[in-house]
Amino acid sequence: MTEAPCILVAGTWDTKDAELVYMRDVIIAQGGRVLTMDVSVLGDPSSPTDISKHQVAEAAGSSIAAAIAAEDENTAMQIMATGSARLAAKLHSGGRIHGVIVLGGTMGTDLALDLCSALPLGVPKHVVSTVSFSPMLPPERLAADIQMILWAGGLYGLNSICKASLSQAAGAVLGAARAVEPPRRDRPLIGMTSFGKTVLRYMVTLKPALEARGFEVAVFHATGMGGRAFESLAAEGAFAAVLDFAPQEVGNHLFGSAISAGPDRMTAAGARGIPQIVSIGCYDLVDVVGWHPLPAQFADLPSHAHNRLLSSVVLDAEARRKVARAIMGKLAQAKGRTVFLLPTRGGNEWDREGGPLHDAEGLRAFIEEVRTCCPPNVELRELDAHINDPEFSEIALTIVDDWISAGWLPRG
Repeated sequence: MTEAPCILVAGTWDTKDAELVYMRDVIIAQGGRVLTMDVSVLGDPSSPTDISKHQVAEAAGSSIAAAIAAEDENTAMQIMATGSARLAAKLHSGGRIHGVIVLGGTMGTDLALDLCSALPLGVPKHVVSTVSFSPMLPPERLAADIQMILWAGGLYGLNSICKASLSQAAGAVLGAARAVEPPRRDRPLIGMTSFGKTVLRYMVTLKPALEARGFEVAVFHATGMGGRAFESLAAEGAFAAVLDFAPQEVGNHLFGSAISAGPDRMTAAGARGIPQIVSIGCYDLVDVVGWHPLPAQFADLPSHAHNRLLSSVVLDAEARRKVARAIMGKLAQAKGRTVFLLPTRGGNEWDREGGPLHDAEGLRAFIEEVRTCCPPNVELRELDAHINDPEFSEIALTIVDDWISAGWLPRG
């Protein structure tokens, strides 16, 4: 970058003028450039911003007059959220901004989530919010690389407490814009889902083998936000193929766990027609927040405490049938080549025969339901092996090689 990064500073400049001006000045004092955006509705800033509230509303196909006439703050906010997201995406694609910082309470944060989601991974996105890290923020609305800091003690006016948060955030977004190494596009990218090597091990073999074939491989930790990042990149068309071997987030969402990647998990690759191999890593578990009381629906089921943050409930046979139906329902919508790779000896290290979480009846019920529900657009491949056995990785590589030979997957 030949000149200083330009940071988009967005917020309601009618009510938070002093705080936004403070962050703007910190960025400038640190050698950055700033573009200001007003997302207010009722009032006006003390001095004009680079992008006015009228331009934001117009970008949403509406107007400030219409937002006011709605006489509903939620409707007005959504007009401004749509407009700000569209403008931010346009500014970035045109090379005019290199990062964004948004300030707000619940209203501003709601808008900020849309604005940040409109920007691709690798663009620094910082939100200073009174509700940072709150459970009211649904995982499916969080951009893959969003950064948040609590706007502590600053709901109304500047003070030394809130300046500590505001200055950190302003310096962080500028530093990130200077230091970021955006994703390269020089090799075809394969997205893979997994968990740590304690429970799933295929990536240890597959990643170097795929890299030797000329691919870049990104492995996503399928614990809610990892799945969101995976889905957002798939929706962008970033992947040449996906190896979605850890579908546990589907079950998490199905059974109401807070550790969710949202209702759209396992849909983006199919919607884009991206070739995908799907398997059963930890299909039999539902993760729950370890320090929360165990939900009543799981009270009679065995569970495994992974650490103080995370526990896993072992699903019974009927629940596993529901997971199978949910997965197959999602794959039925896929527009691209789809293989469901079914290792009939189990889907995580703990459920091997003789293992602490082994449930032969539950595994059998899942397999039967997969066979029954597998849609015609999905190729079902069964193998007499466990997901962590070498045979599983060998079959996955064979499928990839076949796709390359047939021209369905580009050569790396």
